[in-house]
Amino acid sequence: MPKSRKKAKTAAKQAPASSTTSALTKASTASRAEDQPSKQPTKPSKQSRVIEMLKSPKGTTIDAMMKATGWRQHSVRGFLAGVLRKRLKLKLDSRLVDGKRLYRIVGAASAKPNRSLAKSR
Repeated sequence: MPKSRKKAKTAAKQAPASSTTSALTKASTASRAEDQPSKQPTKPSKQSRVIEMLKSPKGTTIDAMMKATGWRQHSVRGFLAGVLRKRLKLKLDSRLVDGKRLYRIVGAASAKPNRSLAKSR
């Protein structure tokens, strides 16, 4: 058999196989998407756990936050200062009770941006 016929037969055999393969791939991808549950978190995030602890009337200690999240002390303090106070504009109350520092959220400050700084820039 001449080489040109072999190439034509080989190309004809490969074309349907690749289209069949892509159809199977699409079908399997669609079935996987249906099998996956909706994107609801199975457990609350570390940040949400800390915020819930801080919302309690008694408040919480840095040690308790460290235990709940697995973070180190400097990470918990950074979260309190950077995320809660600066980004979320939450007001924290800190008091010393029986030699332990307790933190709690007392209210939310206004989340409006400071327009005077924006105009001067």
